[in-house]
Order: sequence, then structure tokens, then C-alpha cells
Amino acid sequence: MVQLNHLGPYTTHMPVTAVEAWFPVLVQVNVAIAVAAALVGAGVLIGKRVRNRVKDTPYECGFTPVGSARGRFSVKYYLVAMLFILFDIEAIFLYPWAIVYRELKLFAFFEMLLFIALVMAGFFYIWKKGVLDWAVDDTAPDKLPHR
Repeated sequence: MVQLNHLGPYTTHMPVTAVEAWFPVLVQVNVAIAVAAALVGAGVLIGKRVRNRVKDTPYECGFTPVGSARGRFSVKYYLVAMLFILFDIEAIFLYPWAIVYRELKLFAFFEMLLFIALVMAGFFYIWKKGVLDWAVDDTAPDKLPHR
């Protein structure tokens, strides 16, 4: 059974069954898999296969590799990475709010004001703690704990 919604001179076909509703998703997934397979296959068929010592060395911005690849990263690197993800996720919450803002009126404004105030409080806290200050060397002798 086909249902038609009449919207002026335009009519739209609304899916009735689950197959009709999910068919576009299935087509998109199949097209994505086909494009990915075609690109990988083209790279394998067309690409050059040169094996030598220079090609097998790791590339480090044009410099000759120095030291071991097992070097340790500062904890600040991971803290900044986690903070980036945290603030990125919090920024994602602004988009749905912006869409429904007119429907929720003043309530939505104060809810988002509270949300942004909490996010900014967290930002100023990590700023005060020095997490975002990469210039400070944690391993400097004056920064090590006294025994």
C-alpha cells in the first residue's frame, strides 16, 4: 500500500514497510564498500612495487630517524588528547540545542547557559593546573619532588 502526502504541487512517497525504509541505507553501504574496494584495487594494480632500504625506513618529516621508536610520550600529550575529545563532544551538544532553541524558548537558553558555564569552569580549571602549558618541562631538576 502506498501512502501519499500532498504538499501543494509536490507529492512524496512515505515508506510503509521496514524494507522500504532501510533500502536507501543498504544502497549507500553497498556503494561505499564498492568505492573502497575499487580504490584499494586500483592502488594495488596501478601502484609501483619498489622494495629497497630507503623505502623501508620510517619517514620522519624529512629527517633521518634518531633513537628508538619505543620512546615515551609525556603524560601531558594524553591529557590534551583526552581534553580535546571531551571538549569536542561537548561542542557537539550545541548543534541539537541550536535546532530546537526556538521551540524551547527561555528554558533552553538558561539550560545551555548553565552547560557552557560548567564547560568553561572545567576549561579554566585545567588552564590553571597547567595542563595546556607545553612550555613547562616536567623533568627539569627544580620540578622533581624532593626526597
